[in-house]
Amino acid sequence: MGDISKDINSRFDNNRVKALLNIIYTANWINSQQNAFFKPYGISPQQFNILRILRGAKAPLKVQTIKERMIERAPNATRLMDKLCAKDYIERIACPSDRRVVHINITNNGLKLLREIDENLNVDFIDNLTEEEAGQLSDLLDKIR
Repeated sequence: MGDISKDINSRFDNNRVKALLNIIYTANWINSQQNAFFKPYGISPQQFNILRILRGAKAPLKVQTIKERMIERAPNATRLMDKLCAKDYIERIACPSDRRVVHINITNNGLKLLREIDENLNVDFIDNLTEEEAGQLSDLLDKIR
């Protein structure tokens, strides 16, 4: 079992400081795991999030709606979508009544990529938590926010 005190060779003034640093350390560790997982697919975790949002919506969404639903509110969401569009994972649909509005739709290639990722998605790093512990952790994280 991991111990942040040993992992970063440090002591903490109190448990609140330790918990905060542990959250940041763990978030970075998870991010690193995700980056490594998605690299062979040629997308980032943020791009995966955009594709999942579009698949779940089952209809084209405004860019602003996608930005609001993202787990990590990326200021570069438009650039992320540009890259997905270039790979034919999403398509832009102009709004005929308002040129400023653009809708985004997931393509068949995007859906195919998500199916492939779903088959290989690995969340083993949280397998050492019971379902009850995972619920408690989620509740505590919600409480922090």
